[in-house]
Amino acid sequence: DAGSSVEEMEFNWDEYLEDTGATAAPHGSFKHVDTSLQNGFAPGMKLEVAVKSDQNTYWVATIITTCGQLLLLRYDGYGEDRKADFWCDILTADLHPIGWCQQNKKILKVPEGIKDKIPDQDEFLQRVLKGACSAPANLLEGLHRGKNPLDLIAPGSRLELQNIRDSLEAWIVTVVENVGGRLKLRYEGLEDLDKFDQWLFYLDPFLHQVGWAAQHGYSLQPPLAIRSLRSEADWQEILKKVKEEEEESSVPTDLFKDKPVIGVHSFSEGMKLEAVDPMAPFVISPATVLKVYNDKYFLIEMDDLRPERAAGQRYVCHVNSAGIFPVQWSLKNGLHLSPPPGYPGQDFDWADYLKQCGAEAAPQSCFPLLPSDHGFKENMKLEAVNPVDPEEVCIATVTKLKDSYLWLQLEGSKKPVPECIVSVESMNIFPVGWCETNGYQLRPPRKAIVNKQKKIAVVQPEKQILSSRTVHDGLKNQELNSSDSVVINGKYCCPKIYFNHRCFSGPYLNKGRIAELPQSVGPGNCVLVLKEVLTLLINAAYKPSRVLRELQLDEEAAWHGHGETLKAKYKGKSYRATVEVVRTADRVADFCRKTCIKLECCPNLFGPQMVLDKCSENCSVLTKTKYTHYYGKRKNKRIGRPPGGHSNMEVAMKKPNKRRKRRKHFFVHKKKRSSTSVDNTPAGSPQGSGAEDEDDQDESELSHSLAQDRDKRKRKLRTFSFSDDENKPPSPKDIKMEVAEKLQLDSNPLEWSVADVVRFLKSTDCAPLARIFLDQEIDGQALLLLTLPTVQECMDLKLGPAIKLCHHIERVKLAFYQQFAN
Repeated sequence: DAGSSVEEMEFNWDEYLEDTGATAAPHGSFKHVDTSLQNGFAPGMKLEVAVKSDQNTYWVATIITTCGQLLLLRYDGYGEDRKADFWCDILTADLHPIGWCQQNKKILKVPEGIKDKIPDQDEFLQRVLKGACSAPANLLEGLHRGKNPLDLIAPGSRLELQNIRDSLEAWIVTVVENVGGRLKLRYEGLEDLDKFDQWLFYLDPFLHQVGWAAQHGYSLQPPLAIRSLRSEADWQEILKKVKEEEEESSVPTDLFKDKPVIGVHSFSEGMKLEAVDPMAPFVISPATVLKVYNDKYFLIEMDDLRPERAAGQRYVCHVNSAGIFPVQWSLKNGLHLSPPPGYPGQDFDWADYLKQCGAEAAPQSCFPLLPSDHGFKENMKLEAVNPVDPEEVCIATVTKLKDSYLWLQLEGSKKPVPECIVSVESMNIFPVGWCETNGYQLRPPRKAIVNKQKKIAVVQPEKQILSSRTVHDGLKNQELNSSDSVVINGKYCCPKIYFNHRCFSGPYLNKGRIAELPQSVGPGNCVLVLKEVLTLLINAAYKPSRVLRELQLDEEAAWHGHGETLKAKYKGKSYRATVEVVRTADRVADFCRKTCIKLECCPNLFGPQMVLDKCSENCSVLTKTKYTHYYGKRKNKRIGRPPGGHSNMEVAMKKPNKRRKRRKHFFVHKKKRSSTSVDNTPAGSPQGSGAEDEDDQDESELSHSLAQDRDKRKRKLRTFSFSDDENKPPSPKDIKMEVAEKLQLDSNPLEWSVADVVRFLKSTDCAPLARIFLDQEIDGQALLLLTLPTVQECMDLKLGPAIKLCHHIERVKLAFYQQFAN
């Protein structure tokens, strides 16, 4: 089509997941990302903090949770009482390590709120500080104060990188770019030559601080690939310069403390195994241990039987290297093993091959046990580095799982890439939203869209394209406003949310399903983390639709956060509602507590605080018959039709009969718009409660209620018309007459604003639908794209109203082509 082209559109993960029906891989499955967000502080650490009511005095406080440069603190003496917990910013608050007051002759004094609880201050301090862990002094004072250690790896910082072809050598690299811990590295001495640049996550086992090689007896030599670019004298001069500038370009000494420890291996030269070439991780092939350097490192070569071949693909491994397997691993897992180049025939047999080579297979004991609790499942989505072009981070789908390895299909790469084989512990995979959070371009899937330079749009729009601009960008809307209380360098701002499985789960949530939830979610972007938490809770309910209804945004309540669309499935039907989530870390704890109370479970069931032993709410003594006494009785709500005929849900119901007191707004099945798709079950126990019968009875009542409501709505629609002739639905004869009648437009509909479109609709017998166009911001360009299938699907209109609406749209299109198209 001459009027369309392939172009990258603004990508939205929420819409994409909805369109594909897929789920995001859990944030907790990416351990390297989790580690990168740690700021050196940990819950339980103690420090000395200025007392708010008297800035000249200080008191000991304990860290409850951390979030970037924010700490949630509680003064010692409050015990389990969280009422006085407070957030503070490390950069601005008056915080010090334990012992600072004594060294600087400052006063330690019990705050007024707990004075009566601590009769003997000295005895109390001696008791609480015995064996206590103080917050690190270097994180509270000096240049590193309040900074995430990761942020200290700035462009220009220097590191040492082991040679992947020879692990006994290393060379200096300079950080060109730091994207959330993923570093673009350039060999020292290459200046602006980027041909040999590498991307590595800062926790990569082959990346070290400057000085590491000398400490461990390795030589500093530029790799063979670049050695010929300069003379030996030049390389020595470069080393001398690096040593002179070492202090300026150094990184924190404890930055690599969380790197995986490399263990001792038991491989021998000549052993055979199966391996994935890290430079082209698309197939599994036979390989050989070519050389053993020491008890930590050995060299692998991919087998190649061609007589004319030079040295095969080689790379250095250690015992925990990904992509090396025992002989027959592929066969046991039902996978194809690619024979080495030059192997006669396609039917590869390990027994014959070992005999032919006169080699032995590496025993199973050489290979460590693999993690099985990784949380990945087939069809999950994530973000992954393109192994062919490491500059690219693409959308990836898990197509297959074997042991702790994923097969990923990358989307949107500049050149098509086969399925990649990666370890679940790979540092080249990231959770959904990672690129957005770190300001890096994610390669989106390509779509055919209308060429923007052509004004006439005659292509069939996709389901989500109703306006000429994106109405709801879930990720972009999560950027914090200047009025928000927390901004942490544009990075993650939500602490870990723990599921405290021992706590009372209340009448809505299934205790067994709660126990199956992960221990924690996050840290990460507040909206994404809380959305994942709420989705897990909905799926852990006896009746997911009920929990969704409890969580939905109350129209009458003040809007304080960010609206997110959540879904639930129950008895084969789909439900959705808008739920409000907070966007800043300082409000997360309160949000979690209030949500727990809303669901009538223990306020500590989930939140940023882990319940280690005994819950502070003493919820273990509760039963389902006692929950209202402890967590408050819920208010009954009268539900009527919202003003303007719309709400945050797909359908709002009129007030039912008095038999059901606690009915709230209802939502309809996304695909079936009949009354039977409504779930109206009461909260309460799951089995043996007669709930199934109640469902059927409620649906019967709702059908009657809907029918009455529909009749009234039909009568009401007529009051919006502008002439007596339009007060009744048009007959076929009327339609023919109207089509024949020419519509004269005063202005080009391509230039109509949303207000112009609404004004036009209000002049027709489709005036009640104008509200939908206003809500979805449909301007003139979008109006011309609408067709009958699109209107029915995206506006949830039945055939009759949809035909009436499209009749007017076609009149506008006809007038447009006759008056303005030329």
